[in-house]
Amino acid sequence: MDKNTLNGLLLMILVFALFMWLTPKEQPADNAPDPDTAVQTPVATSVDSLTSAEREWLVKNISDNGHVRILADSSRVYTLNQDGMNLSLRGDSVYGTVTVNGRDLDWAAVAAGDITRMSVSEQRKAIEAVRMASVNLGRYGKFARFLAGTPQTVRLENDVLDLQLNSLSGSITRAQLKKYDTEYSADETKKVKNPVVLFEGDKNTFNFQIPLPSPVETSQLYFTPRQLNDSTVLMALDVAPDAFWGIEYTLPKGESYVVRMRVVQKNMAPVVQSNNRNLGFTWQQDLHRQEQGRMFEERNSALYYKYAGGSVENLSESGNDTEERKAKIRWIGFKNQFFSSVVIADRPFNTADFHSTTLQGTDYLKNMQAQAVVNDYDWTSENPANFSIFLGPNLYPLLSDLDDTLYPDEDLHLTKLIPLGWSIFRWINTGVVIPVFNFLGKFISNYGIIILLLTIFIKLVLFPLTYNSYKSQALMRVLGPDIKAINDKYPGTENAMTRQQKTMALYQKAGVNPMSGCLPMLLQMPILFAIFSFFPSCIELRGQSFLWCHDLSAPDAIISWSGDIPLVTKYFGNHISLFCLLMTATNILYTWLNTQNQANTMPGMKWMMYLMPVFFMVFFNNYAAGLSYYYFLSLLITIMQTYAFRFIINEDKVRRQMAENAKKPRKKSGFMARLEEMQKQQQAMLREQQKGRR
Repeated sequence: MDKNTLNGLLLMILVFALFMWLTPKEQPADNAPDPDTAVQTPVATSVDSLTSAEREWLVKNISDNGHVRILADSSRVYTLNQDGMNLSLRGDSVYGTVTVNGRDLDWAAVAAGDITRMSVSEQRKAIEAVRMASVNLGRYGKFARFLAGTPQTVRLENDVLDLQLNSLSGSITRAQLKKYDTEYSADETKKVKNPVVLFEGDKNTFNFQIPLPSPVETSQLYFTPRQLNDSTVLMALDVAPDAFWGIEYTLPKGESYVVRMRVVQKNMAPVVQSNNRNLGFTWQQDLHRQEQGRMFEERNSALYYKYAGGSVENLSESGNDTEERKAKIRWIGFKNQFFSSVVIADRPFNTADFHSTTLQGTDYLKNMQAQAVVNDYDWTSENPANFSIFLGPNLYPLLSDLDDTLYPDEDLHLTKLIPLGWSIFRWINTGVVIPVFNFLGKFISNYGIIILLLTIFIKLVLFPLTYNSYKSQALMRVLGPDIKAINDKYPGTENAMTRQQKTMALYQKAGVNPMSGCLPMLLQMPILFAIFSFFPSCIELRGQSFLWCHDLSAPDAIISWSGDIPLVTKYFGNHISLFCLLMTATNILYTWLNTQNQANTMPGMKWMMYLMPVFFMVFFNNYAAGLSYYYFLSLLITIMQTYAFRFIINEDKVRRQMAENAKKPRKKSGFMARLEEMQKQQQAMLREQQKGRR
């Protein structure tokens, strides 16, 4: 160790010793209590208080947002009741109370931090309440006082609707249809009829956004209900003695499913102080299950909307969907299979965003959301916006009448809420099927009989086509041996063109058009598709019993089982429908008759024809019993017609007639001439190809 290191070490020791000598030792107090017996004295806690800036802000909020009262000496007193804060302002002096835990604390004591009149915790809570109230006042202005209140329920009722309105949100929170029942229950063992309730509680929310610096959601505010008369209720926000904003609801007496909703206001321009001429509108609803068959009901539930002056569109029915529309929207509808809620704006919404989400494993089918903008909203007007709200059944005569009367100058196309198929199928339903169905319903109460008569009517209309089709089949059967002889004489692909020419020549000679049998069948297809759309959408069949079926709008299950069977449950369901079973059996019988009547049917095609009824059974098992019942009747009548035609159309007579036709000179039809010309062209091309190969 060198000298410098040694000196440094000695210096460090000296400094440490000096520090220890100068630091006094802590001596215990003579009167120190025994730690085992000492009584703990509470530590004093400092009180809270408002800063000068917060006091100024409080005074300003009371002055800006409080109710003003002019005293005898012309002085003004501003009173503010907000979030437990009941304060008044006169001049620069604030007085009143702050409620904490149900106790009214004097504001002077709270502001001064006088803990002799309250606990420290009470004082702190009072200050926190004042600060929170100031924040709400800064955000909501004169609407802040409506953030707290007691919910009240008001009822509007007529012969068909029973509505409940809640003061919290000022909107319709329950809608019951008096003339309709539902057998749906979360407990499938209980078969109890309950009223159809479209929505209830927080499952339906109408909400407007008032454009303050931060938009005010009316769904958060407590309105004051005012029963103007037995048909009208006003939900009001009295923002000032001479200013208010409210929503007025009118439900006409009688059998009206339309509620009139009006936005009414007075002296709101100074309150809002906004140049914004748009009023935000949001609507949300969880569609409640109304039918026993969830899969089919879900498949027929969707969010619908109509463009102003345009078509009706809808979100996907099979899954989640979202759409943004930067166009004017006339109405927005949330549709169940048989019931709908529709908001129709007098002036179209400016833009709209739509959302639909499937809700699994609940009593609700889907969550529907619509966000729109009320266009050209005028804060100086006393009635800046009006709406019509339809809450009712998807009944075609009812919706058709509303199309004609609700807004006479335009067609709302509310009937598009009923899915009646594409244009041509829809025309058949609206022009033929529905009028006949409704006409029969005026005289007959049993809808099973009505479906039978409707089936007979349609069969009578189609009788000429059916007869011509069968006659064409008879002609083809008579020509069967001759066609077989041609096929045997000219076998192989190299003689395909020759076979076609000989066959066409045979048709021409016999006076037979091979397309005459297909054309009548093609003409019947639109009616079959129209009926396929009509019955599942026909609310008249809902709850109507016939024979063993207690509801013609639902599957008539004779065998049911619980549990999930892979693939079976998803596509076939957990039941077997009897009408569907009868339809399948009749379809197989009809297929067998067709194969007997048709000549030269390929063996592979026969198997395919027999498989089709089985596929139809899987498909129709979850459909309305009324639809399966109709197809069963239709097939049964067709089979009866087939046997009748066998006696009417004598094949020996047909053969003699064809022999007579063969002797007569016949002019080629346009179709046959074109077909022959095409064959000649094909034959020429084939010869050229063969020359090229050589």
